Amino acid sequence: MPTTLITDTAHYSTVLDMAMKAKKTLWIGTADIKDLYVLQGKAEKPFLGVLAELLGKGVEVRLIHAKEPGPNFRADFDRYPRLAQLLERALCPRVHFKIIVIDQVVCYVGSANLTGAGMGMKSPRRRNFEAGILTDDPALVSAASEEFDKVWRGSECEKCQRRNVCPDPIV
Repeated sequence: MPTTLITDTAHYSTVLDMAMKAKKTLWIGTADIKDLYVLQGKAEKPFLGVLAELLGKGVEVRLIHAKEPGPNFRADFDRYPRLAQLLERALCPRVHFKIIVIDQVVCYVGSANLTGAGMGMKSPRRRNFEAGILTDDPALVSAASEEFDKVWRGSECEKCQRRNVCPDPIV
């Protein structure tokens, strides 16, 4: 796959479609997360349901986001008990990157949050204007993975200076 600039609905049709087909790992970093819905076959489904299915297939799913999502997300989350058991999740108020790493071989780095307006099924008139890069270039995938993992491991916590407002310190 060549490195591709993703804009408009390609966030949904390309990036999320690839994420839904992860076989081993799916790492998602986003500043904002909401009750995103996707098409799976002909049915609309919460993306959280897709994540629960991936977890059931043994896919490691890690999610870093900056703040607690709203009540609609929570309601969808609670519909899938597997998420509470298996989803690896971290809150970091400093996270602003949008990174999705699929099976450590493909990654998206861009502006779109994991929300309907950013990546989901919102109508063309209710979408954000987003752009990002989708690539399987090993150097770029490695760099995106390392940036995600640095936060995941808590390597940035000491210098963050937001511990007093961090709802769930990583370290």
